[in-house]
Amino acid sequence: MESLDNAGVYQLRKDLAIIQTVDFFTPIVDDPYTFGQIAAANALSDVYTMGGTPVTALNLVSFPTKKLDISVLKEIMRGGVDKMREAGVILMGGHSIDDPELKYGLSVIGTVHPARLITNGGARAGDKLVLTKPLGTGIISTAIKAGAADTALIKKVSESMATLNKKASAIMQEVGVHACTDITGFGFLGHTSQMAKNSGVSLNIKAVTVPYFAEAAKFAKQDFCPGGLYRNRDFYKDVVKIGDAVPEYLQDIFYDPQTSGGLFISVSPRKAKKLLDNLHEAGVAAAAIVGDVTGEPKGIITVI
Repeated sequence: MESLDNAGVYQLRKDLAIIQTVDFFTPIVDDPYTFGQIAAANALSDVYTMGGTPVTALNLVSFPTKKLDISVLKEIMRGGVDKMREAGVILMGGHSIDDPELKYGLSVIGTVHPARLITNGGARAGDKLVLTKPLGTGIISTAIKAGAADTALIKKVSESMATLNKKASAIMQEVGVHACTDITGFGFLGHTSQMAKNSGVSLNIKAVTVPYFAEAAKFAKQDFCPGGLYRNRDFYKDVVKIGDAVPEYLQDIFYDPQTSGGLFISVSPRKAKKLLDNLHEAGVAAAAIVGDVTGEPKGIITVI
């Protein structure tokens, strides 16, 4: 709990531990089936982040029965189940309540060998930093809610958010990495700050190498920024040092709260190219080396 890691881990025996996590949220796209897929992928991500294999899940549902037809809920759950099947996860049941605001997500249990557990606190000086998905989903989701995003963009961003981190996780485990987190509600700079603090290191980010949706830049300039972006900036600004050359819209994207974002991985420099090549070969096209790790000053993120 103290390290704000991605999930809870409980060791059952010398060769087996369980990973437990939960996540749910309100719709970020209009299509219920797509929302179900995104919510499920987002909840499963915490297990992948820690090098585990998700095994079972429980549905969590808040549904306004007086406002929406039950067919909407069926489509949401169909999307979630299809994504769980893709992940090889068994749905064990769940719980639902009548609520004025629609919410959906999962409680997930996964497994991991204790010796192969990956946390957000193992980054080492000299490591390279890899990000596997583009940023900007929070800003674009805000634009979607305002009716400013076209169909093609909604489809592109939805596909990114609905993509499991399963493949990227398997590759990082095969290569061998020092630390990992996923980029979600605290934004890119929030989650990188947690890794720096828990690892006792400093992270240097090269802004021009960080992948993001080009449309997010356009919408950031038009102030389609979610409230969570400003809260992230206020909370983490004291440990983040941003160079004058980094434009304001890009700073917004770096603080933008993400939904079902990519993995952020700290890997030794001798393995970094292999990791990146394997990710690209497996179809994780956006993956990029975005910075490196230094020993001092501890807990600080520098963006240039």
